[in-house]
Order: sequence, then C-alpha cells, then structure tokens
Amino acid sequence: MKHIISLYENINDTARNNSDCPHVVLPEEIFFTISIIGVLENLTVLLAVIKNKNLQAPMYFFICSLAISDMLGSLYKIVENILIMFGNMGYLKPRGNFETTADDIIDSLFILSLLGSIFSLSVIAADRYITIFHALQYHSIVTMHRTIVILTVIWTCCICSGITMVLFSHHIPTVITFTSLFPLMLVFILCLYIHMLLLAHSHARKISTLPRANMKGVITLTILLGVFIFCWAPFVLHVLLMTFCPNNPYCACYMSLFQVNGMLIMCNAVIDPFIYAFRSPELREAFKKMVFCCRFQ
Repeated sequence: MKHIISLYENINDTARNNSDCPHVVLPEEIFFTISIIGVLENLTVLLAVIKNKNLQAPMYFFICSLAISDMLGSLYKIVENILIMFGNMGYLKPRGNFETTADDIIDSLFILSLLGSIFSLSVIAADRYITIFHALQYHSIVTMHRTIVILTVIWTCCICSGITMVLFSHHIPTVITFTSLFPLMLVFILCLYIHMLLLAHSHARKISTLPRANMKGVITLTILLGVFIFCWAPFVLHVLLMTFCPNNPYCACYMSLFQVNGMLIMCNAVIDPFIYAFRSPELREAFKKMVFCCRFQ
C-alpha cells in the first residue's frame, strides 16, 4: 500500500538500519481471526438493536454507530488479507489499477473506522451529559429525529473526510489533521467530564436523586473511552513518528512494533461488544434471546 495506514510499508529500510530493535512480525492468521470475531460481535450488536424495539432509543443508536465503526476496522483487515492472498497467488498485478483502487478503498475503511469511533464516542459523551444534567428535558432534546440527523451528518463528514485523507495522504498537513482529531476528541470529552464534576460538586443532592442507569452510562462511556485510547493511541503515535522522525533510531525502535499496534486496533472491535453486554442488562437480555432463538430454530 502507498498510504499512511499501510501495514507493510510504514517502516522504511533506513529506519531499520538505524535501530537495533528487531521488526516484530505477527502471523496474518491472528489478524484475520480477530477481525472475523470483531465483525461477528458487532454485527450481533446491530441485529440486537434492530430486532428489539425497546432498544431502539437514541443511546443505543449511538452505540450502533460505534459498533459500525469497529466493524469497519475489522472489515479493513479482512479485505486486506484476502487481497494479499490473491496477490501472492498471482491473481493481482503489483501496482495495477485494480490493486491501487483496492488500496484506496481499504485505506478509506480504516480511516472511516477511526473517524467514526471518534465522533461516536464524542456524541455518546454529549448524550450522557444531557442525560445527567438535563434529565427532565432529555426526551425533548434528544429525539429520534435529531438522533438520525446527527448520525447522518457524522457519517457524511466521516466519508468525505476519509476520501479526502486517502487522496492527499502523502501531504504532511493531511497527516497532522488526521492525528489531531484524536487529541481534539479527548479534549472535548475531558471538558465535558470536568464540567460534570463541577456541576456534580455544586448539585450533589440533585445528582444523588438521578436514576442509577444515568450514572452507569457515564461509567460505561469511561470504560469505552479508556479502551479506545489504549487501542488506538499507539497507532496515532506511530503515524506521527513515521512522519516527523522516520530515521531516528528511537523512533524506528518504536515503529518496529507497528504490527502489535495494529493488533490492538483489531482488539478494540472485539472488546467493545463485551463492554456493552456487561454494562447493559437490556442488551445482554437481547443477546440471550438471539442465541436461544437460533438454537431452537
């Protein structure tokens, strides 16, 4: 691949020569297996929400948006592995028109996964904020119509941004824009958290009267955000190091772990559905019904 998210060309030969760190290579079967599991798990989340009317609420629609983002990240790796397999068998010409177009599509899926996760987590944070501090007005503020409009705008922006970033991925401003979205999301959510803490301190009695489900949603968001940072931050750091210090031995040493960082991204798609199921009794019950219905059919 020729873009910044290529799994195999991110560490150049000069950087390897300047570093004593061995290049860590993981079997493609590991990536493929984790990706398949990630797709199946997140597809289960989507089907659970679609099949259960009691789950068709704004909060679960935002969770579905995050599940779609995770699924795109897994699909990216599945499609890439299939194309690599066809290439090794001689069915694809290196740098041919089809291969180049396929690269662009795969890279777009990857960028869509990151952008979708960033925006989905941000809108989930905003939803939890409204749930806690505007509980009485929540259903009039966060309506289904507004939810659909918000998600439509988010994914339209993600698609347009993904295509733009792939087309101009070799420009440094594009890399800076791509990597800056990650800390911007953290700043936005951190501001919401700080504001929530300040308001909670000044309205402690009022907060204590809120339903436990509202506060539970904040804890779920915190877990999701922590997992997202743990899984994606190494890759974002890799892109920055690859762009600004590719020949530095210390940077090259870190970049030798790129496949490990890639596996962490795949793991994010596998972990998130477990968080939904563990934190949401409604989703857990929906999963059970789906499993038992499949058994007895």
